[in-house]
Amino acid sequence: MGEEEGSEYRQWDEMIPDALGIIFKKLNLEDILTLIPRVCKTWGKAVQGPYCWQEIDIDEWSTVCQPDHVERMLRLLISRSSGSLRKLNVSRVNDDQIFAFIAEHAGSLQSLILRRSEISDSIVEQVAGKLSTLTYLDLSYCCQIGTQAIEAVGKNCKLLSSFCWNMHPLGVAYKPSHVDEAHAIAHTMPKLKQLELAYLRINDESVLEILSGCPKLESLDLRGCWDVHLDKKFLKEKHPKLEVLGPQVIMGVFERRSYFDDYYSDSDFSDYDYMDYSDDESFDGMWDDDGLELRIYEGPDNMYDFGWPPSP
Repeated sequence: MGEEEGSEYRQWDEMIPDALGIIFKKLNLEDILTLIPRVCKTWGKAVQGPYCWQEIDIDEWSTVCQPDHVERMLRLLISRSSGSLRKLNVSRVNDDQIFAFIAEHAGSLQSLILRRSEISDSIVEQVAGKLSTLTYLDLSYCCQIGTQAIEAVGKNCKLLSSFCWNMHPLGVAYKPSHVDEAHAIAHTMPKLKQLELAYLRINDESVLEILSGCPKLESLDLRGCWDVHLDKKFLKEKHPKLEVLGPQVIMGVFERRSYFDDYYSDSDFSDYDYMDYSDDESFDGMWDDDGLELRIYEGPDNMYDFGWPPSP
């Protein structure tokens, strides 16, 4: 086949941006932010637009990264989404202002996973009204929030069908009871179908109150809730469609990544760290993996004038 005859099959730079975005979302974060923009101007514009950032999952990266880097990355990627963000998965958001920033851009947000974050009750109360489109919310290991935040979420997120607020034994050792939080869930989240409350200090009365206030529940995770002694046969008779996990815990079934690694490790290791991004989207970063080093150099006015960096 001649070059002219086959050229129509090779015009990747002429694909519409949303089609490119669908393709690029299959790549990892590192490739999207560094390699793809160097291929051509069209691809660079595609990854700067909202097409790749309607779903942002940087959970694995954020668990091993410095909190200020997580904040800068979130500001960059959420700004690129231009209000079209539907799903966000990130850990260790430790600043109330970045949570407020997320809420400011949550007009289309349906799923928010914000594990191991140190956000406060007060900021959740302030911005919960901007999270009204949420149907899925995971605040597991967020030990700083309590009754006020949960009430604010329940009262403002009327579409919420899944709520996860799992804890770790060490994370709740100081907390004598979560009865008030269970009460808030029961009285403000009537449309819940999935609820995860692992290792919370709740009792039989709390569970019964939740089941009464959340009649649509299909799945209830009570693993590690040692003060719950309800008979499963009784629950099955009263709620035949309800699947209950726990309170017994089978080791290894919770999270593959250890809570201890996230909170108690002295290691500063990062899978791939990054330097600050300027307004013109210039890059100056380095990734090092098993002796293979990749450097992206900052260009002058237009970084797209440069191709791939030389092989190490």
